[in-house]
Amino acid sequence: MTQTLTFDVNGEPRACAAPDGAPLLHILRNLLDLKAARFGCGEEACGACAVLVDGQSAYACTLPARDVAGRKIVTAEGLAATAVGAALIEAFLAEQAGQCGYCLSGIIVAAAGLLGANPRPDSAAVLVALDPHLCRCGAQNRMVRAVERAAATLAGAAA
Repeated sequence: MTQTLTFDVNGEPRACAAPDGAPLLHILRNLLDLKAARFGCGEEACGACAVLVDGQSAYACTLPARDVAGRKIVTAEGLAATAVGAALIEAFLAEQAGQCGYCLSGIIVAAAGLLGANPRPDSAAVLVALDPHLCRCGAQNRMVRAVERAAATLAGAAA
């Protein structure tokens, strides 16, 4: 069976006929053609599927879509159009904070959630926010520096 679900996805109202019990990741990738959130493990252990739900980082691979119907969903695609997303992308490029890129969309989404809740995080707060995300390329230190750089850029822009 299917059910019609509506969401605010990246600032736009979206509706789709979703299979019962479908995870949000299935809806985003297969029905709404948003490919930045990726399937990694399917067990909330890697973070490649992270999206923001009402500003909080969430694992889209296990989150039933029906549980977030009517809520605000932001994917990595939607972040690029925001000041926080643009600052993070610029900082990740400047710090060369990614190699293969498989994990980056989830990590940038988590970093955006952190900066939304704490605009001036210290290294410890960044580490806690990024800890659930698996990166096998060894770029974690550069990622922490990138989040700190983005925070500093945003703080400078606000001053």
